[in-house]
Parts: sequence; structure tokens; C-alpha cells
Amino acid sequence: MTLQSQLGLLLCFLGFGAMTLLVAAQSTEPGKESPMNPQVVEESGFTVIGIEARTRNGKERTKDAVIPKQWARFVQENLAAQIPNKVDSSIMVVYSNYASDKDGEYSYLIGARVGSPDEVPAGMVARKVPAGRYAIFTSDKGPVSKVVVGLWQKIWVIPKSAPGGDRAYKADYEVYDERAADPQSTEIDLHIGIK
Repeated sequence: MTLQSQLGLLLCFLGFGAMTLLVAAQSTEPGKESPMNPQVVEESGFTVIGIEARTRNGKERTKDAVIPKQWARFVQENLAAQIPNKVDSSIMVVYSNYASDKDGEYSYLIGARVGSPDEVPAGMVARKVPAGRYAIFTSDKGPVSKVVVGLWQKIWVIPKSAPGGDRAYKADYEVYDERAADPQSTEIDLHIGIK
């Protein structure tokens, strides 16, 4: 992903302010839901290097929101260019170390998938995304802040009996690939770890 694309993503996330992953308790409007038919796959683990912070969805609804600040730092310091051994140009966002469920604290990492975790730049961390079963959801296409939050809102209300509803709360991740080059017309994949 180019620096220009990253800047566009940043502006959308900052413009969205404290609304990034925020409405954990809300559901989508009746009649406005699109079918959620995830692909369920067994994935091998991989490593992401990037910057990480601890937050929770409740905090992201306040002026102390962490996620927009993480995006700002990632883009302004051009951190993607400083990550060695990248396997592609996608930006990865990893949610891990869940304290409990969607309402508890979690670690939020922005970075890139790497072929080797041996070289971790100062101020960054290497986080292993564990092997396991994942339900892959694809967002609608539109402004990045709207489609990412919209997708999470749909996931938060999936019944445990439905594909993707029985969350493991070990690791989940978003993939911002070439489909996210235009932040006003973005599409992402969200991989939800399931039991």
C-alpha cells in the first residue's frame, strides 16, 4: 500500500474520530443487514510487526480513543516502510490478548505481515497470529471508517450458533490490501478467530 493510500486511510480514521470501533453494544438497524456468509478456513499462523497499544471499545467512544492516534503515528512516521521482511504491501491490524470479550481490553496492533520476526525495529513489537479456525468476512465497499465499523457491528450481533459467532477471542485481524487504496471506496477482509 502506498504512502498516499495510508494517508487517506489515516484521514478517514481521524475524521471518524472516536467512532472507530465504538458501538459495541449497538446492533445494525432492522432491515439494513446484509447476509453474513463468512468463509470458514483453517489458517496457519503468521507474524505481524508493528506498533501496539492497549484499549477497549468503551474507551474508543471517548476523547481518549487510542485507535486514531495509532493510525496517525503509523502514517506520519511512515512506519510501514521501516518494517523489515514484509511478505506483501498490505497493512494488517491485529486484535489480540483479549481480557474477556468485545467489552474487555485488547491489544491493537497496526503493521505488516513478515516472513521473519528476527528484526524488530525499536518501538515496535512482533505479534504471532495463531494458527486455527477463522471466519473471513468481507466488508461492504465505501468510506473506510464506515465499512470497518459497519462490519464490526454486524459481527458483534452474530449468534454463537452462526458461522463466525463462536469467537475464540485469541486473535482477529483486518487486511488492508489493494482494495483499500482509495479510502473513500475501501473493501477489507476481517478474519475472526473462532472455536
